[in-house]
Amino acid sequence: MRIRACVAAGALTAGLLAGCADADDPNMNGAAPASPDAVIGNDESNGEDANDEHAVFTPDDIMWEPGPEVLPEGAEVAVLDGDPAVSDYFALRLKLPDGYIIPPHTHPATERVTVISGTFYVGHGEEIANDMTQLDTGSYIMIPPENPHHARAEGETIIQLSTVGPWALDYINPEDDPRNE
Repeated sequence: MRIRACVAAGALTAGLLAGCADADDPNMNGAAPASPDAVIGNDESNGEDANDEHAVFTPDDIMWEPGPEVLPEGAEVAVLDGDPAVSDYFALRLKLPDGYIIPPHTHPATERVTVISGTFYVGHGEEIANDMTQLDTGSYIMIPPENPHHARAEGETIIQLSTVGPWALDYINPEDDPRNE
C-alpha cells in the first residue's frame, strides 16, 4: 500500500508546509491550504503580480523553513513562486544536508528538478539501488508521473522543483513515511 501526501505552501515566514489542497482530504491533518497571495504577494496563482513587479530572490533573500512533514527530517524548504498545493505552476527549493536520503516514492504528476548546488543522486525503481545517476550543479531531470525513484544528497545540496502542482509524494513502503514514526 502506498501513502500519499500533499504539500500546501504557506507564507515563507510562516513555514506552513503540511496538508493537502483539499480541506476535506484525510491527509490534511486539519491544516488549511495557503493562498498563493501569502507566498509572494500575488493575487493570482500563475505568477502574475498584481503590481506588475518582478518577484526577485537573491540567495540572501531566500528564507528557509523546516521541510514539509512528508520528507525525512533535515530538509529545508523555500517556496519561491505559486502554491504547490494547487493545480498550477510553482517553484520551490529544497536544501538537503549531506547524506540526506529520500526513500523510494512516486509523484502523481511530472517532477522537474534542477540542481542549484551540491550533488544530487537519483535512482530508479521501488528499492534503493547503488547505481544512481549523479546530477551535479546545473543538472536537470524530468521524472514522469508514477515513476518510482529515490534520491540522495552528497554535500549540502539545493534543488529546485519548478513544475505544476498539486505536488504530492507517494511512498512505495508506508514505513518510509516520516509521519508514521
